Amino acid sequence: MDGARLDVDAFRCTTPDYGDHAQIVECHHCGLVYANPRWSSEQLVDAYMAVEDETYQEERAGRELTFEKHLQALERRTGPAAGRSLLDVGAYIGVFVEAAAASGWDTWGVEPSTWAVSKAQARGLKVINGTQDSPELQGRTFDVVTMWDVIEHVDDPSGELAKAYQLLKPGGWLAAHTMDIDSLAARLMGRRWPWLMNMHLYYFSQNSLAQMLTANGFEVVWSGAQGRYLSLGYLATRIGGLSPLLGRIATRLAKGLKLDKLAIPVNFGDLFTVYARRKA
Repeated sequence: MDGARLDVDAFRCTTPDYGDHAQIVECHHCGLVYANPRWSSEQLVDAYMAVEDETYQEERAGRELTFEKHLQALERRTGPAAGRSLLDVGAYIGVFVEAAAASGWDTWGVEPSTWAVSKAQARGLKVINGTQDSPELQGRTFDVVTMWDVIEHVDDPSGELAKAYQLLKPGGWLAAHTMDIDSLAARLMGRRWPWLMNMHLYYFSQNSLAQMLTANGFEVVWSGAQGRYLSLGYLATRIGGLSPLLGRIATRLAKGLKLDKLAIPVNFGDLFTVYARRKA
């Protein structure tokens, strides 16, 4: 998309721009689904450096519950922190970094958004402004690298997995969470599947992501559906992205019943986490 105007607001985590995306194609050889054409690496980095997202801050309670559950599931596989190190790639405002640090991990984050990093650092968190290529990470290795809702946003997902492999100690763990293009929800909703949007460049199935991890030297240990927590008020705004009328009705109901701040578990089976290890 060189030369095309890039709308930075479309790259907010909480953008409601469902259905606005480039042509989406599938590789007949490996089954990988991706946007074509795609933004250049330079355009993407510039967009994510500039993005600000106050709505994400407002939904912090739901994010905290989500990441606490993700951390519990992670530690069931890696074992407890016990002073080990963890890098969260695409840390945003540092919600997972904070949760992992509270559990005892020596936790670092890396994030391109200048705004988000300032929010994380204001809470005393070790979040670097940049990407996995940041000089602050050179020479460092970690016991765990996490990528929560990141791999679908980058211009070269295989390259990012290769960088994560180099940042891991032998036997270290990678956790990656993304949307499942092969899920029942995705197949039933077709073009109305809400994750079809400009900021998502790649759409993985559990099989295609496992193939890419294996090609980069990882051993896939487990892969499966994993949902999240959303406040009813925020969920209503997501419904509004699909149907403005239903969104307005849902918002009025949530606020009228004073339940808009209530966080509830949401799992349609179209988000999954894969746990993989760098071979010892």
